[in-house]
Amino acid sequence: MSFSALQGRPVAVLLGGVSSERDISLQSGLTVLEALQSQGVDALAVDPAEGDWLQQLDGVGLAFIALHGLGGEDGGLQGALQALEIPYTGSGVLGSALAMDKKRSKQLWQGIGLSTPRFITLDADADWQSVIDCLGSVFVKPAREGSSIGMSQANNVVELQSAFTRANRYAGEVVAEQFVDGPEYTVAVLGEAALPSIRLEPANTFYDYESKYVSSATRYHCPSGLDLEQEAELAAMALSAFQSLGCSVWGRVDVMRDSMGQFQVLEVNTVPGMTSHSLVPMAAAASGMDVAALVRRIVALSLEEDR
Repeated sequence: MSFSALQGRPVAVLLGGVSSERDISLQSGLTVLEALQSQGVDALAVDPAEGDWLQQLDGVGLAFIALHGLGGEDGGLQGALQALEIPYTGSGVLGSALAMDKKRSKQLWQGIGLSTPRFITLDADADWQSVIDCLGSVFVKPAREGSSIGMSQANNVVELQSAFTRANRYAGEVVAEQFVDGPEYTVAVLGEAALPSIRLEPANTFYDYESKYVSSATRYHCPSGLDLEQEAELAAMALSAFQSLGCSVWGRVDVMRDSMGQFQVLEVNTVPGMTSHSLVPMAAAASGMDVAALVRRIVALSLEEDR
């Protein structure tokens, strides 16, 4: 695919921003910027946290969204770009907003019969003992953060209260999700296809921020070790989870496999990382695509979208 559909207009790579994932977004954005420029595309970096960034979008042919978290991945930016009639990469307003909200994603999946760990929404007046009695060990998460920010495990009432306090520092609701004792997988989605799954062996107790972006001890297995039937089952679940939220173009679906061998979907990421530690480029490489080819495909799919 060439970039002829851009008609010579530049691509603005939106990166940085003001969310808790700013540092990762800067890394992702620079990866995308370099991939575009290496293919002769006129591309510029635009950071919404700096200056009058909207003026920098004047005349661009596409906005490549590399903003992670609130302000870039939650539908607000997508709506603004649509109002300005600027094409952009990735999911639209609805898919972005739903995927960003872990609670409502899980409610939707429960409604269509897609397996996801049980959960309880927490607040300051929660019956902590009842939560532990009902779910046992849990992961406590801010419902509207990514990169495992604010997330921790709790095995008893004291740990649960502490985990809630930590998660409650961030925007949105807090959920306690039942702990799944089993391997974790991630599946990249590109267009209508699921790329080869990756099995994760995190450096720490779970795949936290350090395991994702800092540690060199985390191990990634691609191929993941599943047989053909299991790989197909996981791919089908990932695509169902992704599409049921109204997501499109590209993304990543995180899944656990419980002790009974059943896959349980955790969340969908609509603007996955593109850093040296990131999983979508890893899955793309297993499919024969380097980063430049991956970025080119994302651009092509995005320009085909009817917003």
